[in-house]
Amino acid sequence: MGSSRLPGFHNLDRLARLRTVAEAANLSPDDVARFAHASAPEGSLADHLSENVIGIMSVPLGVATNLVVDGQDVLVPMATEESSVIAAVCNGAKACRDAGGIVTSADDPRMIAQVQVVGLSDPQGARAVLFAHKAEISAICDGCDPVLVRLGGGFRDIDVRVVSGMAILHLIIDVRDAMGANTVNTMAEALAPKVEHWTGGKVGLRILSNLADRRLVRARAVWPAAVIGADVVDGMLSAYAFAAADPYRAATHNKGIMNGISAVGLATGNDTRALEAGAHAFAAVGGYGPLTKWGKTAEGDLSGVIELPMPVGIVGGATRAHPTAQMCLKIMGATTADRLARVMAAVGLVQNFSAMRALATEGIQRGHMGLHARNVAVSVGAVGDEVDAVASVMVGQKTVREDIAREILAEIRG
Repeated sequence: MGSSRLPGFHNLDRLARLRTVAEAANLSPDDVARFAHASAPEGSLADHLSENVIGIMSVPLGVATNLVVDGQDVLVPMATEESSVIAAVCNGAKACRDAGGIVTSADDPRMIAQVQVVGLSDPQGARAVLFAHKAEISAICDGCDPVLVRLGGGFRDIDVRVVSGMAILHLIIDVRDAMGANTVNTMAEALAPKVEHWTGGKVGLRILSNLADRRLVRARAVWPAAVIGADVVDGMLSAYAFAAADPYRAATHNKGIMNGISAVGLATGNDTRALEAGAHAFAAVGGYGPLTKWGKTAEGDLSGVIELPMPVGIVGGATRAHPTAQMCLKIMGATTADRLARVMAAVGLVQNFSAMRALATEGIQRGHMGLHARNVAVSVGAVGDEVDAVASVMVGQKTVREDIAREILAEIRG
């Protein structure tokens, strides 16, 4: 490996950057050709979305079927490299489809921007002063984005918290169909001089919060015991009790939920890191726990509910710029951020159902093994019919490893 100091690297075009990296990292001509080929179709777009671009990292884009959300059938594009995630959504949705599918509700799309005020001799007094200037704060915020106001969004409220001697001003802004980060950050920046003047303190950070607890979405569904089995209902409730009692288990429980939600977020050009951060922060309020709640109805059926922040948009950023993201929204029929958020919550709920059902019955590896075996077969060079042949033998042996896959592939090829 050569030096990582590459002066002027950001000024080069994409292919020149690739050649520079290839020389520094001793990449082969085949490696360079692979990068160049993969990035050719949308390379210029990638240059506008990120920095120092040398190529594009493709992720499989699939479609989850069988979902009925608020009485409407929906196909859901999901971008993920993880085996069984999309299959889990399809299966979980199918099992509750005849019982009415998934029913959702959502808060208005309100985001929070924080303005940190330090150097205060009387933080509680500063808190009262900020509340007294609420009307002026509203005018400044709405003046930053008159188009948003015309669309029905804009300033909604403030809150002020005193934390460790600091006054933390929360701006609560309805961002309509945007994720809203740029909008609320602009408002927080614009307010800083006035906040200093009013409080006599010094403004530090001015930034949105990814704990978007004013923008929650909820989804609920029922899985009939007659469909999934009464013993499965009891097993899943036991699995849920484990997650509710133990943060080590809850972390994995919630990771599985986000497998689905983040895959839809990625497919639609939304910020998956914001989704993950907000969900896990919300799960940690009052002590880390599961994002879903499970119970049994009076009829003995399984009932599941999910509630979490869902800061997603259908305008601005990569969502608007990326043609694949636009196509995915079209496939989904998501013409508002509200609809997108509701569908994503539904996906998270049915994803969790399928994961818990697998854990409570045959174990997670049985359902996952076939898909994982195919991935391993591909990783050792199997092509075409060889992939299924190698995978089938490994699944039959209940041993999925690269060394075993190589041996099987060698035998097939003679």
